[in-house]
Amino acid sequence: MTQSCDLGLIGLAVMGENLALNIESRGYRVAVYNRTTSKVDEFISGRAKGKKFVGCHSLEDLVANLAKPRKVMMMVKAGPAVDDLIDTLLPLLSPGDILIDGGNTHFADTERRTKYVESKGLRYIGTGVSGGEEGALKGPSMMPGGSPDAWPAVKPIFQAIAAKVGPKGDIPCCEWVGPRGAGHYVKMVHNGIEYGDMQLICEAYFMMKEALGLSNEELYDVFTDWNRGELDSYLIEITRDIFSVKDREADGYLVDKIMDRAGAKGTGKWMSQLALDLGVPSTLVTEAVYARCLSAMKDARVRASKMLKGPTGTYDGNRREFIDAIRQALYASKICSYAQGFVQLQHAAAEYDWPLDYGQCALVWRGGCIIRAVFLERIKEAFDADPNLENLLLAPYFANAVTKAQGAWRHVLVTATQIGIPVPGFATALAYYDGYRRERLPANLLQAQRDYFGAHTYERLDKSGVFHTDWLRERRQPTNKT
Repeated sequence: MTQSCDLGLIGLAVMGENLALNIESRGYRVAVYNRTTSKVDEFISGRAKGKKFVGCHSLEDLVANLAKPRKVMMMVKAGPAVDDLIDTLLPLLSPGDILIDGGNTHFADTERRTKYVESKGLRYIGTGVSGGEEGALKGPSMMPGGSPDAWPAVKPIFQAIAAKVGPKGDIPCCEWVGPRGAGHYVKMVHNGIEYGDMQLICEAYFMMKEALGLSNEELYDVFTDWNRGELDSYLIEITRDIFSVKDREADGYLVDKIMDRAGAKGTGKWMSQLALDLGVPSTLVTEAVYARCLSAMKDARVRASKMLKGPTGTYDGNRREFIDAIRQALYASKICSYAQGFVQLQHAAAEYDWPLDYGQCALVWRGGCIIRAVFLERIKEAFDADPNLENLLLAPYFANAVTKAQGAWRHVLVTATQIGIPVPGFATALAYYDGYRRERLPANLLQAQRDYFGAHTYERLDKSGVFHTDWLRERRQPTNKT
């Protein structure tokens, strides 16, 4: 006996299970399938017991239990497995049915799959889902893109399960992003910004620990204070919590026992690579990826630490003032990071013909996701005031905030350099700011070099056109003077 389910979900790993439970909790009936069918039985007899679920042991069974137009959400590992699943499902579905990919998929795959599925008469959605396991269960941030006419069919479900923000807590952190791969691209930029945020927070922590010698109890108090102000965010909140967790297996705190070798799943690298393809300087996510790569070289760093020399020491000035300087450096660097992320979105929208709403992107990230922060309200306000805003640094609020923080920001960088503490995130953010605010950069010399050795030509400031100089002929002959 079949039942008329509102959505079918394939893939019952933790994210899939939690998302299915979230959907069912909003009043929808869900059919579920997993390649290992024992997982279906465990779910139906366990967490799903007594709820509006239908457990299926085959894809044919899943499809048969769905109301038309059928909506099938795939929560499987990104890559070839998604293509294989699509090809298996297509013969079982009818024109107008909707396939949804909720994984961490590369946007180019979603661009390709949308066109492919549409060519078969069906519709396709690639949606970014952020918030981890808890978000999936209680309310994620969702960034759907793909076939535009599929959105009305899934909008009620997606917006029901998404996180809610606003004065009344009724604005869903889920809105249509754009066609084809737009949703997964926006999710990728979210993840890249997340890389930057985490790196900046780690640098602030390292400065306070190494330069000031703050204890974990003191760090807990600092992050508690920071979370009450302009840095109020999920990542600051969980960082605060981490400093309070003691090691159950030995004396001391757990964070101090964790190996300083960071992992990564690749989305930050994707953003960095695509920024290079677009020719936009998303330097902070790139530096954050490199910082993780350097951390992974733990054995080499241990060997190098015994041979390479440099300055060491602590900060001997006013502790309270320096902690506040670190806060300001963190905030100013964070502004630069988000500014770079939105510039990359703007260039991607132009390149791939996506009508992105940047204020809406900020609102979608306001709740449910890893980078959720009060700060995002300011970004939405900036784009609401000027939808064509070229760079967040040019919005009055952010321009004033960075100007106010500059003295402290530079002081932190100088101090870090003097005592040998690496702060690549803070440094690359300030270099970006200083480069962006200068009318002239040394690229004139770079172009002269390129023209000298490769005849790559150059432009002039005083007249239009493209020029080439025979630099070897025009050069002054060197003398024998030393």
